[in-house]
Amino acid sequence: MVEQEELWAHSRFGVIRASTLEQLGVSQTTTYQQCQPGGRWLHLLPGIVLLARSQPTVRQRIEAALLHARHDALVTGFEAARLYGLRTPPDVGFIHLLLPHNYKVLSSGFAVVERTKSFPTPWMRDGVPLAPPERAVLDGVRRVRNRNTVRSILIEAAHKKLADPFELRRELDTGTKRGTALPRRVLNEIDFGVRSVAEADALQVWRGTGLPSPHCNVPLFSATGEFIGMPDFWCDEVAFAWEIDSYQYHSGRDEYANTLSRNARYMASGVVVLQTSPARLRDDPDAVVAEIRAGYRVASDRPRPPVQMRAAGVA
Repeated sequence: MVEQEELWAHSRFGVIRASTLEQLGVSQTTTYQQCQPGGRWLHLLPGIVLLARSQPTVRQRIEAALLHARHDALVTGFEAARLYGLRTPPDVGFIHLLLPHNYKVLSSGFAVVERTKSFPTPWMRDGVPLAPPERAVLDGVRRVRNRNTVRSILIEAAHKKLADPFELRRELDTGTKRGTALPRRVLNEIDFGVRSVAEADALQVWRGTGLPSPHCNVPLFSATGEFIGMPDFWCDEVAFAWEIDSYQYHSGRDEYANTLSRNARYMASGVVVLQTSPARLRDDPDAVVAEIRAGYRVASDRPRPPVQMRAAGVA
């Protein structure tokens, strides 16, 4: 039998076609036997073998899926998004591939093949052909029905400047309409200025208060130009700030000190501030609505302090 090292040299990260093995002198019978229990190899997809008995890595699954699709396949969806550097996409258990519409390759196992008439120009990352970032991200989220999952992925993509919200919208308008309603709603939240899933949840809660629409993440300055803070939500007409303070991001010594300093600046400037944890947004939204209304009333009942914002975006 041909030496394992020689076979590995003709593979992609240990992934190889059975037909290539045959060309190298390994018979179909030997390949079949080696992929059976007790053998040294693993059958991954029809006609595709891993030259090891271990569980395939993500890269080996990607290589196997590309070998299965042949032709000009691109990796898209969440595996592509991870190769671009995103951390929030979930492991969906399959490799999503794009193929030009004229090829007749079917999905098999963990290789999900989508044929498309709008086949994009590939981007290369670490030797893997990928769909462009906006296409890859949207191909992933349009298969997801969990709003917070879609929020976390699109918010991360936007704030890492991997995918511009304008380009994401254009991709939604030009591509398939299947599964695009939820991404469109999340992009509306991003356009408003939310920077986290907690802020998106908070925006939904605020809209149940009946109060004027707030601004989101705008810098505040005193009358003499000193920076005060950048509240998650800001009612400029009454100088009322609402902060969504997560324990995860405010429990460290430095984060806690920064929060105290921020609150001291709010107090010294006459700003009324309400602090809410993300857990309370989820667990007791009605109580949070009542607290927002109460905070707004307190702010309305005192003279507005001379606090200025430098930019604004209103829902």
